[in-house]
Amino acid sequence: MLDLTYETPKPRVIAGAKQDWELVIGMEVHAQVSSNAKLFSGASTKFGNEPNANVAFVDAAMPGMLPVINEFCVEQAVRTGLGLKAEINLWSAFDRKNYFYPDLPQGYQISQLYYPIVGEGEILVEMGPGVARLVRVERIHLEQDAGKSIHDMDPNMSFVDLNRTGVALMEIVSRPDIRGPEEAAAYVTKLRQILRYLGTCDGNMQNGNLRADVNVSICAPGQYEKYQATGDFSHLGTRCEIKNMNSMRFIQMAIEVEARRQIAIVEAGGKVVQETRLYDVERNETRSMRSKEEAHDYRYFPDPDLLPLEIEQAWVDDIKARLPELPDAKKARFMGDFGLTDYDASVLTAELDAASYFEAVAQGRDGKMAANWVINELFGRLKKDSLDIGESPVSPAQLGGVIDLIASGDISGKIAKDLFEIVYTEGGDPAQIVESRGMKQVTDTGAIEAAVDQIIAENPAQVEKAKQNPKLAGWFVGQVMKATGGKANPAVVNQLVMDKLGL
Repeated sequence: MLDLTYETPKPRVIAGAKQDWELVIGMEVHAQVSSNAKLFSGASTKFGNEPNANVAFVDAAMPGMLPVINEFCVEQAVRTGLGLKAEINLWSAFDRKNYFYPDLPQGYQISQLYYPIVGEGEILVEMGPGVARLVRVERIHLEQDAGKSIHDMDPNMSFVDLNRTGVALMEIVSRPDIRGPEEAAAYVTKLRQILRYLGTCDGNMQNGNLRADVNVSICAPGQYEKYQATGDFSHLGTRCEIKNMNSMRFIQMAIEVEARRQIAIVEAGGKVVQETRLYDVERNETRSMRSKEEAHDYRYFPDPDLLPLEIEQAWVDDIKARLPELPDAKKARFMGDFGLTDYDASVLTAELDAASYFEAVAQGRDGKMAANWVINELFGRLKKDSLDIGESPVSPAQLGGVIDLIASGDISGKIAKDLFEIVYTEGGDPAQIVESRGMKQVTDTGAIEAAVDQIIAENPAQVEKAKQNPKLAGWFVGQVMKATGGKANPAVVNQLVMDKLGL
């Protein structure tokens, strides 16, 4: 873990017309389980297939079809729980949540209300160097996804695509520990990062594989502390749920506008109604979707087709033993082993592929130099070309080769940037490119000294200025580097200039 002292961020305060208000936010994140098959059938989960191509008889709720649990999905849920330092429940059970949607053929969703597979856990959400919030996870339960209704293909009809029906979801429910829009986005970002490291969800928000329902309420300053002391939710005000958010930016915008809506209602003497709302991006407002249902509205009852799920502690222990190194641990190791700053380590561990790339480059080399080249040169160029690290034209071995040439003194920093550009656009071995194109740094002091003497002889007025102000000696260094095409060793040039000028 990170050996740091964390300062808890202050709650976000929004000024109303009559008084200040604080935000209280809880999240319900629906993460699609990374699995080739659905939760209760063998149908494919591949995204982008033709509509209704990934549908087994049980997904379509054909008469007599019975669900069969996918053990791998259970393993993925356990792995997620362990990654969030959560309690794993060795006994859990599935329930039927009854409601009608055109894209839910059964007329009910198989979920886990009373006995979820994962209990309480936690996520450390960093808001900046030394500033973090510990967000408690209340539970993680498995459930099946619904299908998709399509309304924009025909002016008179709607269509239903059942490809997503029955896909396994993990619903990850937080406590109301989040205190601002920025924290909410940071929480989802950190959760997404952990899931991707674990390999339990790909986190693709554009495809709907990670969606967040955001519960927002307001309270007067001091009321949140009363809730913490008593556990009484009435101190937090009535919450409204903003459904199906799939963008960090929109999450922040929706929370902000919903909080101001609630403040306006309360300060006008009204009462906030608990309901489910949708965020309208174009109008930047939330609008009512339906009244917020309670558990009894869904008529939950144990699913008669599924036995309780009983797992062995030895199986859980085996999964735990095979967990990968997670983001916080990797960041701490990068800072310790490679001497990286908090910021650089955070950037490099944000994505697992990027962390693996950096570690391959840094192995046996100067960690700080490797980090600078990966972050500034490689990431900068990839961003410009809209590529991710997996599409990098420069391999870790090639970038490591560039760094090796700098360390050996064969090339200067300036030449290295030119070399990187060649490798990025043309490929090839950096050492061979330097040799074949005559890019090797000039270290012959005789040749460099001749260039220094010439520049000094041609600029007597500048010599006198430099003797009066030694800082101007850098001008001579620049001229010599220019005259040698950037191939002269900068350290040698600087020393010779200082010696020749008597500084």
